[in-house]
Amino acid sequence: MDKTSYKAAKYIRLSHADEKAKESDSVGNQRKIIEGFLKDHPEIEAVSEYVDDGVSGIIFDRPAFRQMMDDIKNGDIDCVIVKDLSRFGREYIETGRYLRRILPGYGVRFIALGDNIDTLTDDSDDLVVSVKTLVNDSYCRDISIKTRAALNAKRENGDFVGAFPIYGYRKAEDNRNQLVIDEHPAAIVRDIFRMKIDGMSALKIADTLNGLGVLSPLAYKKAKGLPHPKGGYADKDGAKWSAVAVIRILQDETYTGTLIQGRQGTLNYKVRDLIQKPAHEWKRTESAHEQIIPLRDFDLAQRIMRLDTRTAPGGQSVYLFSGILICGSCGARMTRKAVPYKGVKYHYYYCPTTKRRGCIGAVNLKETKLHECILDSLKTQISNVTSIDAILSASDGRRAAQATQAQYLTQIAENEDQLHTLRGFKSSLYENMVSGLISKDRYKSFKSAYSTDEAKLQNAIAVLRQKYEDVRAGKGERLRWMEHFKRFDGLAELDRRMVISLIQSIRIVSKTELEITFRYQSEYEKALALLRKGVA
Repeated sequence: MDKTSYKAAKYIRLSHADEKAKESDSVGNQRKIIEGFLKDHPEIEAVSEYVDDGVSGIIFDRPAFRQMMDDIKNGDIDCVIVKDLSRFGREYIETGRYLRRILPGYGVRFIALGDNIDTLTDDSDDLVVSVKTLVNDSYCRDISIKTRAALNAKRENGDFVGAFPIYGYRKAEDNRNQLVIDEHPAAIVRDIFRMKIDGMSALKIADTLNGLGVLSPLAYKKAKGLPHPKGGYADKDGAKWSAVAVIRILQDETYTGTLIQGRQGTLNYKVRDLIQKPAHEWKRTESAHEQIIPLRDFDLAQRIMRLDTRTAPGGQSVYLFSGILICGSCGARMTRKAVPYKGVKYHYYYCPTTKRRGCIGAVNLKETKLHECILDSLKTQISNVTSIDAILSASDGRRAAQATQAQYLTQIAENEDQLHTLRGFKSSLYENMVSGLISKDRYKSFKSAYSTDEAKLQNAIAVLRQKYEDVRAGKGERLRWMEHFKRFDGLAELDRRMVISLIQSIRIVSKTELEITFRYQSEYEKALALLRKGVA
């Protein structure tokens, strides 16, 4: 039955892509077109307006659209007017469902001005509607493909394409795809890594920061008016530091200057739910921005977190040897215990695996004796490494370095010769195809293979040149691992940082016998072998 009057809703939608593509699709322009139509149709009264600004038409879970549907269900609206069908929705199946089933089910008249669609008249050809919704759907697909391609290209180039920089960084003023250090939170990040390396648990670090009144990452961004994610577990007023927030910072490789992007994605342009991508699909760019945490300290923090680092009861840090002390009989990690005697507490390490459970050679070891032995062994190892470094840095060592430089230069020259030959083959491919010597398919196949080989050679040359420059500047692998030991030279007392940095494991064979595996053991043995041969 025809009605003589209608209570209409003006529905307006603008996505970010529409905003950039067409000025004619602006919110104000859509409103003018709809109001112009209403002036010529006094039987239709506009009772409300709904605007979804910056929302894709491929989804129907939009705030203003949901409100409009609630008002339709309540009987407040019986007519919906849009500038054109694409403003209502671009997804083929859902748009059709609303037009053919949902809106008619509530007795709602639908008008799309630009497409001459009015469900009250016979002019609304169902085939025309189907074709237009298919075209709108295809438009979204094309936009999605182009957007993904553009983002992937930026990721490959090492550009930051995220919406929110992590705590400690901000977007550069002159280049929004470049991260720069935000000094105040960066200092907090450095403190977090220092406290972890010194032995604090993540929970204790969080409590310390909260006790000092340090704003949590989210609270800091809110206070500074910076962009921040919304709707997450921490998106609430008064959010404090937590162990989870601390661990996330400690595990984020971005602080070493490495940019890792593309960890999440969607299955296609119609699905909003994010999925975790496998690690081999991530886009990884080293030295993409200035580092806050040296790689050495980052790696050390990861190692500490992999160990058993339970906080001592009533204390602020873990035990000195936690996670690296191993029973020489069964391989279990040894446990610390306190034994009171005449009002004094003595501490021992013992194997928690009893004889009945398979450990037949477990021993109890006094902590003070262990402390003395480990300190003496570390001092000796540091002294040995320092001596080796001094010998390798002498004149004979410089000759060895010069020989290494010559070796790198020779390999670079060989690779450049291969590259020159390869480019010659590649340049003659097109002529061979035109002259009929090879087919078009083989031309494409050869060109692809040559391009792959060319990229590999260019990368190899770049790596060799960097190694050559490192040797010239004294920054070879020898110096890197030796510096780990030399920076503790002169220390008189053991601390957690020293133990974790220099020792891989301590195996307790008996009360008088320990087997210490130092870090960089293979590099140390190679250096000794080099000395024995008289090369350095």
